[in-house]
Amino acid sequence: MNELNVLSCPQWSTVNDVERASASCPEIVLTSEERAELTKPVRSKLTSVRLAQRARIVLLASQGVQVKDIAAELGIGRVQVSRWRERYAQSRLQGIERDLPRGAPPVTVDLARLVELTTQSKPEAATHWSTRTMAAQLGGSAASISLHWRKNGLKPHLLRGFKVSRVPLFVQKLEDIVGLYMSPPEHALVLCCDEKSQVQALDRTQPGLPMKKSRGATMTHDYKRNGTTTLFAALNVLDGQVIGQGQQHHTHIEWLNMVERFFRDITTERLRRGVFTSVPELVTAIDKYIDHHNINPKPFIWTKSARDILQKVIRANSRLSSKQNASLH
Repeated sequence: MNELNVLSCPQWSTVNDVERASASCPEIVLTSEERAELTKPVRSKLTSVRLAQRARIVLLASQGVQVKDIAAELGIGRVQVSRWRERYAQSRLQGIERDLPRGAPPVTVDLARLVELTTQSKPEAATHWSTRTMAAQLGGSAASISLHWRKNGLKPHLLRGFKVSRVPLFVQKLEDIVGLYMSPPEHALVLCCDEKSQVQALDRTQPGLPMKKSRGATMTHDYKRNGTTTLFAALNVLDGQVIGQGQQHHTHIEWLNMVERFFRDITTERLRRGVFTSVPELVTAIDKYIDHHNINPKPFIWTKSARDILQKVIRANSRLSSKQNASLH
């Protein structure tokens, strides 16, 4: 056995070791101020049970009571008595106020490396990083990776679509159209016209199950196609009313159009989760949605100026050019 340090009381694994070491534990000598400091938490009803018990250990030790007798009186283990006696000898009151650290120390994530990997690289055999793959790469937990991503505004699981317009005279058309949306002339009717092509009449292969307590509504992943239609719509910029018509055949024309917002709403609220056994049933559902919308229409407010949009287009073109040049090299 190694020689005992006079200023420490080792953690003994057996009862005999504890008994042999109790006599070698540092002697606890208290000043009158320290004794009063320890007596206060013992008598107070507001003190935590743990701190009061540790203070009693130190007070009994200062009276020369042996480790085994303190343990028997307080109904605790001898190792526990030795531990808190040693901590008080080393750090006085602060040593028994703090709990001992438990578990492994937390792993610190290299934040700069995390941002670099998330934005500049991809994991092996995957298109984007997940919290688990990043945690395996850098260490730490998936929860800590998620926390750092949120703090830095990183969302590798999301993907947004974009398309830079190739329309001739785009800038002039942009300024004219956005000007109409943001500052329409007085006593003028401004209509946004566009088409939503290939709207499918989809029927699920089995009936969906309704929503129940603790379970959301369900529907089959596969479906049957029962034809398509194309929705032509005109949106009144002033009051938000919509005029719609469905046709089987069409020609495609590209627009910078506020009515696209209406197409998004009808898709998410009526079409995406709808079940249609035929094209006429689909057209009827679209007409009913438009009629319901026009009962209490609200105009869509265009907020982006032509300058803001052009700046975004310039940034997108710059990044596309750098990507294309990098692929050539």
